Amino acid sequence: MNGLADAVRLSRIATNGIKLHVAEAGPPDGPLLFLLHGFPEFWYAWRNQIGPLAQRGYYVVAPDQRGYNLSDKPDGISNYDLDQLAGDIVGLADHFGRQTFNVVGHDWGASVGWWLAGQHARRVHRFAALNAPHPAVWVDAMRNNPVQKRKSSYVRLFQLRGLPEFLLRLGHFKALSKGFRDSTRPGAFTSPDLEEYRKAWAQPGALTAMLNYYRAVLKKPLLSPSSYRIACRALVIWGKRDAYGSPELAESSIQLCADGRLAYLDQATHWTPHDEPQRVVDLLVDFLGSQD
Repeated sequence: MNGLADAVRLSRIATNGIKLHVAEAGPPDGPLLFLLHGFPEFWYAWRNQIGPLAQRGYYVVAPDQRGYNLSDKPDGISNYDLDQLAGDIVGLADHFGRQTFNVVGHDWGASVGWWLAGQHARRVHRFAALNAPHPAVWVDAMRNNPVQKRKSSYVRLFQLRGLPEFLLRLGHFKALSKGFRDSTRPGAFTSPDLEEYRKAWAQPGALTAMLNYYRAVLKKPLLSPSSYRIACRALVIWGKRDAYGSPELAESSIQLCADGRLAYLDQATHWTPHDEPQRVVDLLVDFLGSQD
């Protein structure tokens, strides 16, 4: 992994009835900071942020979320409900003996972060979302916003059973690899990087588990977006060239926050941690700041 494995500690940790594969870095007595990846990635998605944040004194924990890479992949769509996904992270915090923690998430990792910040408000100190709206905002927009309906057309395909897995597996995972090509930074996804992702996608049961996130969220009886409130300090970082989400979703999500701010990255796509890795680190360090 281009030497990155030398900078992190890799292990499997029991939480919420399963085991997650986890990358850790930084001082164990530092403020706990979870980095949660999205679809179709794994902990390695944060390779440009783990080291700098650990050097800033944070105890960085970047798990493979359930269903991904080397983490457990329980059967059944219900096992990928947001409550279960959030429970995994709360369980990790309990494992590390921490009552409160910070969360940074991208894509689905941010969806889990939004859910943590709302449903486990006393546990989350600060939360940052990268190119992912609150799940209720997202689902509502997929159903009622014509622009977002078009951008999320792939989600309807993912609801089918078996066919998406077959299509994603074709050509050595060609479709999943192609999705990364939206990135605006040359070399953001190198050939060795893509091989690491292909290894993760090839894990038995991984494709179905990854797709079950999408299947579960559309089965969940979410309330209207205005019913949700986020009490902790929140930051939304949004690449304006996102092919999968409209900037107005970021604005609708930040309105749910008692203390939130929005940072647009004009030249970034959906892949913000890859397009502008240093800018993301700078924004996070400024946002997380002291733990008062």
